Amino acid sequence: MTDELASEADAVDARRAPAMALPFDADSLTSPLRTERMTLRPIEPDDSDDIWEYQRLPEVLRYIPWPPRSREEAHVHTLKRAGMRRLAETGDAFHFAMALRGERSTAPVVDDRHRDRVVGDVMLRLSSTQHAQLELGWVLHPAFQGRGLAVEAVREAVRFAFEVVAPHRLEAHVDVRNVASAALCRRLGMRLEGTLIEDVWYDGWQDSEIYGLLRSEWEAGRATSA
Repeated sequence: MTDELASEADAVDARRAPAMALPFDADSLTSPLRTERMTLRPIEPDDSDDIWEYQRLPEVLRYIPWPPRSREEAHVHTLKRAGMRRLAETGDAFHFAMALRGERSTAPVVDDRHRDRVVGDVMLRLSSTQHAQLELGWVLHPAFQGRGLAVEAVREAVRFAFEVVAPHRLEAHVDVRNVASAALCRRLGMRLEGTLIEDVWYDGWQDSEIYGLLRSEWEAGRATSA
């Protein structure tokens, strides 16, 4: 390769976004993530009953563009999400169940074993492999809100995302009416980057706020708080 061609190749490499640690497969997790009060693990088919308990609530559906579902439809939806275990291409997603330790699940008891209740879930979605970006989303049962559980779980998911999947940027799309989720974004150190006007049709046109956090900013925040 001539010096001129080598320089051109180096210039192209310089413009290329740093590669994420892909593919990521949930089966590679040797143990679940643990916070002070919760266990974060991949959603499983047996979580269907617990997830239905919050997925069916109008106050949850108000901010998440899920259609109202019957218990059977919700079970099919949970099976679908439980099967989403690999991050490799743009659009791929993976879901952590928020299992609250010591809270008994609403699911039927199997073999007399206690199962911790799933009170919410956290999504990681590859919004762009080319630009090394991940989208973050979450939902928590309203009965368990106001206890700091959401920020506890999502903060751990952010740590996992940056340390394991290694995106350059993490983003969250929040319905402008959802002040609690906007406040959570700010607590995580995310900045409001802009507002999309009437970008979602769900019970009428709704606006979305875009929050973002760079890996360098997250690392700097960790160093400051250490």
